[in-house]
Amino acid sequence: MTHKAAIIGGGVIGGGWAARFLLNGWDVAVFDPDPEARRKIDEVLANARRALPALYDKVLPAEGRLTFHGDLVETVAGAAWVQESVPERLELKHKVHGQITRAADAGAVIGSSTSGFKPSELTAEGAKVIVAHPFNPVYLLPLVELVGAPTLCDRAATLLREIGMHPLTIRKEIDAHIADRLLEAVWRESLWLVKDGIATTEEIDEAIRMGFGLRWAQMGLFETYRIAGGEAGMKHFMEQFGPALEWPWTKLMDVPAFTPELVDLIAGQSDAQSGHMSIRELERLRDDNLVGMMRALRKSGSGAGGTINAHEAGLPDPEPLDLPVTVDRVIPQSWTDYNGHMNETHYVEVSCQATDRFMEMIGADAAYVASGGSYFTVENHVRYLAEMLAGDRVTVTTQVLDGRGKKMHLFHRLTKADGTLAATVETLLLHVDIKTRRSAPPSEAVAAQLSRFAEAHADLPKPKGVGLAVGQRG
Repeated sequence: MTHKAAIIGGGVIGGGWAARFLLNGWDVAVFDPDPEARRKIDEVLANARRALPALYDKVLPAEGRLTFHGDLVETVAGAAWVQESVPERLELKHKVHGQITRAADAGAVIGSSTSGFKPSELTAEGAKVIVAHPFNPVYLLPLVELVGAPTLCDRAATLLREIGMHPLTIRKEIDAHIADRLLEAVWRESLWLVKDGIATTEEIDEAIRMGFGLRWAQMGLFETYRIAGGEAGMKHFMEQFGPALEWPWTKLMDVPAFTPELVDLIAGQSDAQSGHMSIRELERLRDDNLVGMMRALRKSGSGAGGTINAHEAGLPDPEPLDLPVTVDRVIPQSWTDYNGHMNETHYVEVSCQATDRFMEMIGADAAYVASGGSYFTVENHVRYLAEMLAGDRVTVTTQVLDGRGKKMHLFHRLTKADGTLAATVETLLLHVDIKTRRSAPPSEAVAAQLSRFAEAHADLPKPKGVGLAVGQRG
């Protein structure tokens, strides 16, 4: 059954919420009186369609239906989730939340994107709402801070995990929640460093992105400092560096006055730093970098990588066909080269993913490998037939050419969404006893499953390109 989400307020954050739900198969209804709301959300969606699928090695669900409405009651009708992202004015939020509470279904989660207001402030006039504070870009970054009634937060957390997000339920309400309080501390200190002429905006950004920002992406603050304590761990770190907290290093409790001179100084330095790029270009650069880093984190399951892995594990596999679909995914930006198309090594990587998926289909899965058996690749032959670009969807079908004894001889066809055959990969594998590192027969169960596919494919035409050497044309 398709879920429906209602988005009230279609700015940067509301548009990000719309994209996150829509690209995970939800229908999305938007209410925003701004006549430019549709254009703004379409631009956010264009970035999301380019970036979010690139995080995954499985295809995301088919997009839901996006609609725009001029009536709030119509917008929220039938919605399982209603997300408010209007400007940060409490009287406006009270008005909107009251309308939503009266109109929404009894079981709907009503979330506010507020970065500063507490649930007790939002519900003061009887609204049934929790804080569901995300981070920009909402369609990529998984964190959502939840604050409010425990039963509502529990229900919200379940739905958020289904769309690939990481809900963090905060134990006690507090102004600005957790993450923004940390950001505010860095922001305050940075303003003083610029005002006092210690550093420019660009130099401060370099200090973050060249140093601790990279550590924080995978380990956060406390795990980073635990390592800094060496073999003695966190206790040693606290004993060694704790006294520094009494030194007058920061001005966290003092804020420089926002004079026109300070605003002009910071704005001028920021323009010099990145004014040569449009906001859309900066967003795409940000998204490409985030995708690259989060895909790297997937390999170890650290940080956001673990959230993506868990979400992907729950995505449905394609239905088996006569030729089973073993890969259905989108090409990430990080796989392209200086020519702008997918690098040749990643054609092989896609075929390896197809082989791994086929091994799972015949029972040679992770548990089987852990028990001591696997198939090792002996030889590959790739034919590059068409360019693949970032954002292209590629589907792989796998044909079994031989499944007798220790052999597994496969033929993968890489096909673009428009039906163009982009590549073929012929691969020969041998079953191996991992302990001895020598070839050995597969288990009876795996051999039987492989034989079933081999027999089903025996009457298919011989694929074009099988058995060719380099330079030959089939």
